[in-house]
This record gives sequence, structure tokens and C-alpha cells, in this order.
Amino acid sequence: MKRDKTRTMVEVAMLGAIAVILMLFEFPLPFLAPSFYELDFSEVPVLVGAFAIGPMAGVAIEAIKILLNLVINGTITGGVGELANFILGVCYMLPAALIYKHKKTKKTAIAGMAVGTVVLVVVACFINVFFLLPAYGSAFGMPVEAFVEMAQAINSSIQDMAGFALLCVAPFNLLKGVVVSVITALLYKHISPILKGHR
Repeated sequence: MKRDKTRTMVEVAMLGAIAVILMLFEFPLPFLAPSFYELDFSEVPVLVGAFAIGPMAGVAIEAIKILLNLVINGTITGGVGELANFILGVCYMLPAALIYKHKKTKKTAIAGMAVGTVVLVVVACFINVFFLLPAYGSAFGMPVEAFVEMAQAINSSIQDMAGFALLCVAPFNLLKGVVVSVITALLYKHISPILKGHR
């Protein structure tokens, strides 16, 4: 029992370290959203760990990722951006992991990741409009209207924060959820035997 618990802790720590390394290789999608929105694949090890070890392990991996990133890169938003990142990561991972835990099949994994992606998109829109963008604006001394103007340079249909959420935040997070889900689906079968999923 003690050995199993130790192994779990090592696996969680290892996946958290891999996640923070992947987080360092983030890149913008200037055709879709302003450059401060950057895509990375750090949710892949989080989701792999959640599937193989359990939902709470996924939460722990997400927390380790955020804390290590804070240590390495610091923060420019007083931790607000990191908190939002954690919340969004959990909102994507947790529905997927809980659905997969109920019945561990390929179909439930795909269904779980689809549900997780939808939850991610909805929560991301809400958090960005009411929490994250106002916090960024406060940190940089910018009104939120400045973010709308940045978005208008990409899509002239965006006129307000609601448009920003629907035409920038939503498609960005939809793409992120789909890409992470596809990568996880391709890798999980090969990685899971190394973890606890084969038991």
C-alpha cells in the first residue's frame, strides 16, 4: 500500500514536471485571438494522468504545473492569470476524467473529452469577460475596451466584450480542447501501461 502511494506521488510529480515543460513552448494564434492568448499542450499530461490514475491526480498535476510555472516564470497579473489557467485546466480535465472513470472505454474517453471541451469553452468565455480581462487591464493600466480593439484588428465583427468572448475566446479554447483531445487519444494507449491504468 505504501509503495503504491509512493508510486502514485512520483507519477503525479513526473507528469506535473512534463506539463510545465510543455507550457514553456506556448505560441500565439494571431489569426484567431490577440497575441496574449497562447496555445500550449500542457493539458495532455494532465489528462493522461487523470485517465490513468484518477480525477484527483489530474487536479494535483494541474496544480503542480501552475505552481512550477509560477516559480520559473513568475506572474504579471498577481497570480490572477495563473488561477484562471488552473480553473480552466480543471474544467476541461475533470468532466473527461469523471466520465471515463465511470466506464473505461474508448467511446467514454472521447465523450468525456468532448464534454470537457464544451465546459472549457463556456467557462473560458465567462472567466475572460468577468475576471481575467479586467484583471489584465488593471495590471497593465488598460481599459477593457483596449482588448476589444485588439480583437477588432483580427475580426472586424467584434464590437464589444460579448463579441470578444464569442469570436475570440470561444474558438481559441474550442481549438485547444480539440487539439489536446486528439493528442491525448493518440498517446494514451502507449503511455498508460507505464502508469497505473494497466492495473
